[in-house]
Amino acid sequence: MQKRKFIFVTLTLIAVLIWLYPSERPYQYRQVKRLASAEENYLLPISPHISQVNRPDETFYFPIKLGHVGPSNSLYSGPKQYPFYCMTIDSGIGQPLVDNQEGFGVPVYENIALQTAIIGYSKDCLVKSHLQFYYLNNNEKLVKISPEQFSQLTSLRDAQLPLQLFRAEQGSINRFIYTIAMAITPEELGTRTKSSLWNKKLIYQFHGGSGIGFRQGRQKATRTITRRLEEVQKGYAIISSSGNRTSYTYNMLLAEDTARRVKLHFISLFGEPLYTVGIGGSGGGLAQYLIGQNSRGILDGLIPQYSYPDMLSQTIYTLDCDLFNNYFTFRAKDNSRWQQWDQRQLLEGMNSLHDFPQKIAFLQPVAQFMAGMVPSFPKGNSECINGYFGLSTFIHNPRQGFLRHFFSEDVVEQTNWNYWEDMAWLFGRDKYGLVESTWDNEGVQYGLSALKQRKITLAEFVHINKNIGSWKAQHQMRAETIVTPFGRKMPFWISLWGSDNITQVMDNELAPRRSASLKAIEAAYRGGQVFIGKLNLPIIDVRHYLEEKLDMHHISASFSTRLRLQQANGHYENQVIWVAKRDFDPTNQAFELMDLWLLKRLAFPELNAAQSKPVQLQDTCFDDQGSVLAEGKDVWHGNWNNGDYGKKDFKRGVCAEHYAIFSNSRIQAEGPWQGSVFKCYKIPFEQAIEQGMYADIDLTEQLTSLRAIFSQGVCDYSQGDAGRPSDL
Repeated sequence: MQKRKFIFVTLTLIAVLIWLYPSERPYQYRQVKRLASAEENYLLPISPHISQVNRPDETFYFPIKLGHVGPSNSLYSGPKQYPFYCMTIDSGIGQPLVDNQEGFGVPVYENIALQTAIIGYSKDCLVKSHLQFYYLNNNEKLVKISPEQFSQLTSLRDAQLPLQLFRAEQGSINRFIYTIAMAITPEELGTRTKSSLWNKKLIYQFHGGSGIGFRQGRQKATRTITRRLEEVQKGYAIISSSGNRTSYTYNMLLAEDTARRVKLHFISLFGEPLYTVGIGGSGGGLAQYLIGQNSRGILDGLIPQYSYPDMLSQTIYTLDCDLFNNYFTFRAKDNSRWQQWDQRQLLEGMNSLHDFPQKIAFLQPVAQFMAGMVPSFPKGNSECINGYFGLSTFIHNPRQGFLRHFFSEDVVEQTNWNYWEDMAWLFGRDKYGLVESTWDNEGVQYGLSALKQRKITLAEFVHINKNIGSWKAQHQMRAETIVTPFGRKMPFWISLWGSDNITQVMDNELAPRRSASLKAIEAAYRGGQVFIGKLNLPIIDVRHYLEEKLDMHHISASFSTRLRLQQANGHYENQVIWVAKRDFDPTNQAFELMDLWLLKRLAFPELNAAQSKPVQLQDTCFDDQGSVLAEGKDVWHGNWNNGDYGKKDFKRGVCAEHYAIFSNSRIQAEGPWQGSVFKCYKIPFEQAIEQGMYADIDLTEQLTSLRAIFSQGVCDYSQGDAGRPSDL
């Protein structure tokens, strides 16, 4: 009773605060208030696989002249996406150029600081190519140098000595902001192409984040340089684009198109580099894997950090997360074992910890109270919550969209806001006009591995699979109830875990599961949005071990990628995996060894990536001081690559002992570790029994329930992905 009273008081206080505090609308003066129409533009065919399709010849004459703009339309990525929110101001390069007077896009002001007279609008966010020059001060910060200071360098009192100078060029290509940066000498101040300090080696900087399109993205020249300062000081040139940051788009065809043009612009100014190496974390890592697989001539070597194989196959299990959170919070609250956080790992696979605090812990009792339940505070946390809270609805729900008010209510109402919409060019639309999704959980037996190991009971297995449900069809979804009285950094989720958008148990029947479009899955494969392992470039896959932090960048993703390389090529010798404790960053060492690797490839072009790998470059794990804990061929041997896992004589590699490799919900359902089964082949439940799928578990007492739950059949993962084209 005391708890209910406490929650009631809390809700009352929240309601008062919401009433007292105005909504956060700092972007209103820059809002897109009218939706432009897209023009026709060439879209690259994708069959049989996008990597086998020739790219068209360039139509823009590079280099872009200073004071002019780069191409607005992409070369081969189809029509532009609208609405499109300009972020040139956020990037510190002023307002975009006016391109219409009809109100399409963001307003452009006579004086942006005073927000006086609108002189026009910008729907494509173009900016003129321009140069900026910087010096490094004693605080390791970059400070802009004005032309008047070029001849007065001795007056830069706070400059670090010896003087370090840098040039950055920025402009727009494919509507995104590009950056070219390198170190220069004092004599090269004010020049565009003089490059005596350049070592002829090029870095393409990718970036991560979770994006659904519709934004130009922010890119600051100073951040581009300081992120890779040590490499720039050694003579590397850096190129990058906001279109290669997955915070803004996961459209990998557009990302490739943009990267190709940014590199071509660089080459037209400075000539061919010896090689181009990619670097970038999370989404910036998977972008390297996909661009390396799908195209030629952009990257010669890859240093993916905290990477996944691709975005799409990550959604297979991460969209399960809120189904489990909803199940544990609302549908299985009476089963006390699921309030023991280590037990949740039996179903979710990813790490979960008791007594690990949740930032949003207060939301659970509020949501339970509003659902008519006795409220309780969570006593632990999981990667599903700590790593993925809010992302399911942002990525999947077409009615959710951004918390920031980039777009007017009218534009918001006219647009579908999710990852699938960003991929409309590839996946196609359903009869409701919504883009098809590749996510599916029909036939998935959640917790099957735990059942066979007798870690959950048969009754629990039945209850989970009957009640967990699925995401509703997109046309049935609605926006979460979220209020932001204190701004977007402290949102109150009145609805929790997407509960309003998850299918329900009706009349004691199974909570319906979701069946994905086979056509969309096939398109995902052919269109290069899925990493299938067909990649013969040098790869140093680098990450910190973050499982103990319940961070979303789990180590198992590196081994999913490895298994796909093995499946496609018969080996994974061109991929090295390095993992370190959080206090040590091995990235600089990765650059040094990648340099040896790529130079050897240049010297011996007849050798493939595996044959040219330096002998000292091996799978490695490091401690927090950078000392090598173990290195060599079998140091990561573990459950991901051994069918004998669970047997008494099973032996993990030394690195796998130091840094435990957790699984995920689909692996716990006995799916494969390579992790790209979007839609399983199903076999009848009775056939599964005959084939020994349940080992020696006696199903007798639950046969009727199991037959009803899996009336459409159960997943037979041994057959692979039903949506993968047979010719790939």
